[in-house]
Amino acid sequence: MTEALDVPYRERERSVTMESIGEEHDELLTINIGPHHPATHGVLRLLTTLEGEIVRDVTPIVGYVHTGIEKSCEDQQYWKVIPFVERMDYLSYYFNAMAFCLAVENLLDEEVPPRAQWLRVIHLELNRIASHLFWIATGSLDIGAITMLWWGCRDRDLALDLFEMSGGQRFHTRYFQVGGVIEDIPPGFEEMTRKFIKTMYTRIEQYLSLLDRNEIWLQRTKGTGIVPLETLLELGVTGPLLRAAGHPWDLRKAMPDSGYENFDFTVPVGTVGDNYDRFRVRVEEMRQSLRIVEQALDGLPEGPYITANRKVALPPRHELATSMEALIHHFKLVTEGFRVPAGESYAAVESPRGELGCYVLADGSSKPARVHVRDPSFVNLQALPEMARGHLLADFITCVAMLDPILGGVDR
Repeated sequence: MTEALDVPYRERERSVTMESIGEEHDELLTINIGPHHPATHGVLRLLTTLEGEIVRDVTPIVGYVHTGIEKSCEDQQYWKVIPFVERMDYLSYYFNAMAFCLAVENLLDEEVPPRAQWLRVIHLELNRIASHLFWIATGSLDIGAITMLWWGCRDRDLALDLFEMSGGQRFHTRYFQVGGVIEDIPPGFEEMTRKFIKTMYTRIEQYLSLLDRNEIWLQRTKGTGIVPLETLLELGVTGPLLRAAGHPWDLRKAMPDSGYENFDFTVPVGTVGDNYDRFRVRVEEMRQSLRIVEQALDGLPEGPYITANRKVALPPRHELATSMEALIHHFKLVTEGFRVPAGESYAAVESPRGELGCYVLADGSSKPARVHVRDPSFVNLQALPEMARGHLLADFITCVAMLDPILGGVDR
């Protein structure tokens, strides 16, 4: 099910011409925006050609934070790869781990228990909210709405508190494991999560009261950065950027995993595909994520939180003192890891920025022969020149903010 955003004030046809700024320029100026610029959301260099204040062309230049994560994964046992992949899109670490674990589980033909699947959904959707909160905080700051920086980071900390409760860490929790999750949610987690849901419904309304009635915000976002739907599809753009242009593609609906087919939620879509629609789509996605988390808590199945296959998952700690078999499995998994049958697998999830896919090539050993990630930030970055051409330089900054790129995922 999809839901078109019903938004007033639809006068968005805003074309910038030489006449509209009252002068003509016959010279082009090429400048560097970045690689260390506060509005680039990472170490990104944008080679920008200007005609006066009008952007004529943009060339993104990447690689400044290349860490070789994909190559490093080939030297690690499968269970040790998870902390590496979590650090690519460092705002959406659960999604990175999810894509990798799904790919390995496909190769192992390993079935994940229902409770583990729903716990994954809860953490994925909380992570989606946390990522969108950081986007609205920093993106608003780029446009001059500094209050949203404090509000967004304040509320994101509430989600990180929940991650700390379940996994022990606020970032890069390593909570997802091949076969399930590392441990069950602790006492008090459900109560704290329901409190967070109630708080966030109110906070989202506050965001809209602050931004959606602000004339400066509306003029900076409406009619800017429009890219035709056909162009976005040709470039392979996914996520909120694509849905803002009216295409309801969402992997949670199109190819559900981890039990997403059991949840009732809508896919918000825009009608114009400008920066305003991108803003509204992401805000509505936070609401839908709250709905999913609430449903998951209401119907959370009983049972194990990880597979019972002791050749894949570490045995419970309490078994080590009483079971020699458990001790042997623990020792072998920690020292040697588990072997994966030769083959290849690709798994994709709907991350906050679009389709995040992980390809794993197995050669029968305890280490992957190849790990490659389709990061949506890398693919979506292709749309930035299309978004910016013909707009004022100030609107270009808005386009970068609404693109929401994560350079750790771009460079990998």
